[in-house]
Amino acid sequence: MVPERLRPLLEETAPLAERFAAAGRRLYLVGGSVRDAILGRPLDHADLDFTTDARPDEIEAVLCGWADAIWDQGRRFGTIGAARGDRRYEITTHRAEAYSPDSRKPEVAFADVVEADLSRRDFTVNAMALSLPDAELIDPFGGVSDLASTRLRTPLSPEESFTDDPLRMLRAARFLAGYAMVPEPDLVDAVKALRGRMEIVSVERIRDELDKLMVVEKPSDGLWFLVHTRLAEEFLPELPGLALEIDPVHHHKDVLAHTIAVVDKTSPERILRLAALLHDIGKPKTRSFGPGGVSFHHHEMVGARMAEERMRALHYPSDEIAQVRRLVELHLRFHGFASGWTDSAVRRYARDAGPLLGRLNELTRCDCTTRNQAKARDLDRRMDQLEARIAELEVQEELHRIRPDLDGNLIMEHLGIGPGPLVGRAYAHLLEVRLDEGPLGEEEARRRLDAWWEKNRP
Repeated sequence: MVPERLRPLLEETAPLAERFAAAGRRLYLVGGSVRDAILGRPLDHADLDFTTDARPDEIEAVLCGWADAIWDQGRRFGTIGAARGDRRYEITTHRAEAYSPDSRKPEVAFADVVEADLSRRDFTVNAMALSLPDAELIDPFGGVSDLASTRLRTPLSPEESFTDDPLRMLRAARFLAGYAMVPEPDLVDAVKALRGRMEIVSVERIRDELDKLMVVEKPSDGLWFLVHTRLAEEFLPELPGLALEIDPVHHHKDVLAHTIAVVDKTSPERILRLAALLHDIGKPKTRSFGPGGVSFHHHEMVGARMAEERMRALHYPSDEIAQVRRLVELHLRFHGFASGWTDSAVRRYARDAGPLLGRLNELTRCDCTTRNQAKARDLDRRMDQLEARIAELEVQEELHRIRPDLDGNLIMEHLGIGPGPLVGRAYAHLLEVRLDEGPLGEEEARRRLDAWWEKNRP
């Protein structure tokens, strides 16, 4: 009897399995879809991964006439990709692979049995295969038992597994956080011993794996794992650098614990989570002690630069770097208006945040990790008030597209000048007036422009 939770997978894969069977080849479903089906999680994977005893040329021959598109960029690694409808497939010849000590590219050898392939996978909970179409579960390393006991192990020794592919050490953090698992002591020891092997892993693979950790529901267990094993020092040294010693006199909080708590509180949206992770990285460089206690003056500006540098080192796209930098730069802006918000301050806050306004407000709320419930309630109340003010002015003034009352063409026409730096300066002046005072109307804007021109004409 096939378990009900496996039926969607079998129905999804039946046409492909029948083609391989007709060709006299075995086909197995592997990876996250098998693991999540056993856990009863819904089948929502865009991609399905398979392994087979067929060689790449045979795989391609089986897919011809069935798939809408076929690609073979991974042929040297035994992988042929295909698409049919809105579903993508990757089918790989059974293989064993290992990284040589000084290479970023694995050396691939094909295998004839699925057990050999499974032995080279990252963790036992991923080293399971579902034989198709007969639905026999192949579990040579006790993955089902480890799922039930939330135990994270490697199929072979962790030293061998992490030497094969050092990125698995970072992937372990994601599984600890995403599946509430507990690492075996020898796995932890291996990460501590082999963390330097991360230097052979491409920056892009590290970045992509970090992104996956950032969007699990609660990343904290994974982040603590990265710190405690010192793995974070290999690609994100700013994170363990936040573990400031708690001063017995000034009693300031541990910035690392605070940061990880903020990450957990935010919504699992990647850019927001990255901003939460990096929002206080400027504190170690700006920490000072005075009569009033510890302070971190301008840590948001220092942190914004540091966030940009780290994200560039991890090869993030420029637009994502700009978004995270801006969120880090602005995350204290709200607290500068504790005495109240003028219309001018609200306009500037909304203008400076731009399309990041919602994320900035959430980051600001989540940045409050105090156990003082009265203080937390006060912050929420003030943020509610600010958001209400923004909504009010949005209706009145279309804050999302604030512009001066005169555009560049009108400025040039009124002043009788051509394009150049003076037009930009005049425009900036009218924008500042607009932010301070709200809409002026075209006639008043011309008077303000004339007054500015009297002081600034060449």
